Amino acid sequence: MAKKPNILLITSDQQHWNTIGAFNDEISTPNLDRLVREGTAFTRAYCPNPTCTPSRSSIITGMYPSQHGAWALGTKLSEDVRTVGEELQAEGYRTALIGKAHFQPLASTDEHPSVEVVPLLQDLDYWRDFTGPFYGFGHAEMLRNHAHEHLVGQHYAIWMEEQGFNWKAHFAEPTGSLSYSAEHRWSLPEDYHYNAWIAERTNALLERYTADEAPFFLWASFPDPHPPYLVSVPWDTMYDPEKLTLPEATPGEHEANPPHFGMTQQERPDFSAYQETGKGVHGLYTHRIPLEKRRKNIAVYYGMVSFMDKYVGRILDKLDELGLAEDTIVVYTTDHGHFFGQHGLQYKGAFHYEDLLKLPFIVRYPGNVPAGRVDSSMQSLVDLAPTFLGFSGTPVPRTMTGVDQSRVWRGEQSAARDHVICENRNEPTLMHVKTYVGERYKLTVYYERPYGELFDLQEDPGEIRNLWDDPGHSEVKGQLLLDFLWAEMGKEPMPMPRLHHA
Repeated sequence: MAKKPNILLITSDQQHWNTIGAFNDEISTPNLDRLVREGTAFTRAYCPNPTCTPSRSSIITGMYPSQHGAWALGTKLSEDVRTVGEELQAEGYRTALIGKAHFQPLASTDEHPSVEVVPLLQDLDYWRDFTGPFYGFGHAEMLRNHAHEHLVGQHYAIWMEEQGFNWKAHFAEPTGSLSYSAEHRWSLPEDYHYNAWIAERTNALLERYTADEAPFFLWASFPDPHPPYLVSVPWDTMYDPEKLTLPEATPGEHEANPPHFGMTQQERPDFSAYQETGKGVHGLYTHRIPLEKRRKNIAVYYGMVSFMDKYVGRILDKLDELGLAEDTIVVYTTDHGHFFGQHGLQYKGAFHYEDLLKLPFIVRYPGNVPAGRVDSSMQSLVDLAPTFLGFSGTPVPRTMTGVDQSRVWRGEQSAARDHVICENRNEPTLMHVKTYVGERYKLTVYYERPYGELFDLQEDPGEIRNLWDDPGHSEVKGQLLLDFLWAEMGKEPMPMPRLHHA
């Protein structure tokens, strides 16, 4: 019987697709570049939702957010939903998660209990006793904070305490004593950064799994380069802000866009009409930032990527040291993209440009996935679970609606899909958005709104000219709306096979 492959999933958080040195000479990522040389880089990979909880839940369920139920930040993935980890465990795999999970919200109720809440996050006795099981991961060591956020705690804080480190002095109030407004240079020494912790704990599990001689599915989940823009010395000064390309809006580009686009360029926009639940909507605020701060933000963002790359390298080196590299599928990607000035936008929100939806996506599996290849076939994070199962020889549950990309990754098939769908639902009705991306065109619709977006990615790759209301593209728009409807119907799950005519 052929040995089942190990699976190592390495993710960042909110990383722009064009932040890999192999494709962008303004940034240094030698270890990601190594994966590009030794594997296949997919240039048209997309998230199923441009926010953390929905997208991350899709990674482990192989389902879209509208199907697995964690449809927005602040919702919870039900423990009843079957995950790829549970499927692989049934096939003899060891499964583990190290780093950021974010399958649960920062609030808890009797009906929807969450372990990722304050003050439980800082109850270190609780986390000493809890290392899983968690959503199909037999072992889990987690953190919830980005940079110095007050959400620090869980297994990461335990690790810092075990090092004898006074960690609270480097994290924000009220958990720690650092000002929440700290930016760019973080007082936390590199040795105690969560990048070092994730690499160390991941490598410890790799050593354990090598001794067990059992296949493993291991997710190393880094929280960077998600803002706040804050990083340890010397990474905060690795890049000269004056030497980096500064993305800018094109004058007039938002005139044909839905109204919330242009409002972001106002000094004090009033988005009250978009508030429905009172829980907030990502991106609905002014995106105007002083020029010098924007430049420094980009430099630090790049520094955060390069810093993380160093510790991705530590994990890759451990695979080599243990003799695991040849038998391990390594996937590097992120949960969604990021704006740092593109189209005049910052961070994320209901702005479905390629900057936010498209992902860095690299696959290495020596002797199985072609090395040094750049592939433009469409990929989605919702495909990861069925693809991992495909490589392991495990039947894909009928509830999973992503597609098995294993033959595409091997280079045996040119494509497994001709479109991707991205969902974004920050509010039940007022900000409910879906995007259909085809080979050439991209269409975005808003629930119960007459406006939308239509971009020709071939003729307008920068997505400057919205063709939604262009009479010359009315026929294209009509066909795309039909294609979109067919795609929505096509991704409906069919958990029960038809057994008889009646």
